[in-house]
Amino acid sequence: MYSKDLKYLLAYILPLSGMVSIYYASYFSFLTVIIAFGLLPVLDYHYPKSTNNFNSEQKAQRLKSLFFDALLYINVPLVYIVLFMFLMRLGYSALDTWEIFGLCLSTGIVLSTSGINVAHELGHKPSTISHVASQLLLLPSMYMHFFIEHNRGHHLHVSTPEDPASARKGESVYKFFFRSIPGQWINAWRLEKKRLKSHWHFSNLMMQFTIIQVVFVSLIFYAFGPLVGLLYLAVALQSLLMLELINYIEHYGLRRKKLENGRYEKVRATHSWNSNHEIGRIFLYELTRHSDHHFKSAKKYQILDHHDDSPQLPYGYPASLLLSLIPPLWFRIMDNRIPSSNSINY
Repeated sequence: MYSKDLKYLLAYILPLSGMVSIYYASYFSFLTVIIAFGLLPVLDYHYPKSTNNFNSEQKAQRLKSLFFDALLYINVPLVYIVLFMFLMRLGYSALDTWEIFGLCLSTGIVLSTSGINVAHELGHKPSTISHVASQLLLLPSMYMHFFIEHNRGHHLHVSTPEDPASARKGESVYKFFFRSIPGQWINAWRLEKKRLKSHWHFSNLMMQFTIIQVVFVSLIFYAFGPLVGLLYLAVALQSLLMLELINYIEHYGLRRKKLENGRYEKVRATHSWNSNHEIGRIFLYELTRHSDHHFKSAKKYQILDHHDDSPQLPYGYPASLLLSLIPPLWFRIMDNRIPSSNSINY
């Protein structure tokens, strides 16, 4: 590990700011929101992008370092601390409606960035420990099926009509939500049925995840009451919608060609939008170098490469997420950027 790798510690600003938001409330309630969607887009815009790749020796050293894995695992206790603080604050404090709104937004951002995003990276690792950690990070967002569908469905079918998580050209993010969210849940059940030849088998992960999530939510309702329970569900919904916003911008309008044999061409770096904006890369553990992640999904985040032929987002992830919420503006900026080789209608 080199001293410059300590920059990834900045990613902890989001969960720590979430703790500050919850502890102090009042005007601090919106602190995480201001950082994530106010400060970060500005820094991304002004900070230089980097297209540099590590050489083979540097990659080997980074793969040996436990630092990069430790950064991910530390998010597990951080996410649950933030969630517990949020539930306690709402359950045992008198807060104004606007404070509650700010705390919900701030907590939801933590659950999606330090939770789902890190779960995504850990879910690609081969060890049982990493898989358990991934599922623990998905649990607060009630999105544990992502562990199944993303790894065994999305990566196989990305940028094809078979993948509900790949947005089509001209499809608004709001229409995408109603196609992607149920589509991924249904696909996860199908994948488990295909694996086990039956839905009703205790080894079915979807059955296990459903039971775990129902018990988890029930405990929150029992311990903190129905109002806090409903607010928690609203936060979980917000966090999974943020994930789907990311899914939307990562593959919008990109399509793999169908070959004469009926199969689709192999996944290449041209089938995902890439972003080399340095700040977003740090805070999201290199998720923004998504082109290389799909090109070689087994690669760890610390050695992901830039590809000259991958389509580039005009802005970093935080700004792109905000932009996607305004469909006419998003279409105007993005549609002309879709490479002609990817602009395919099925």
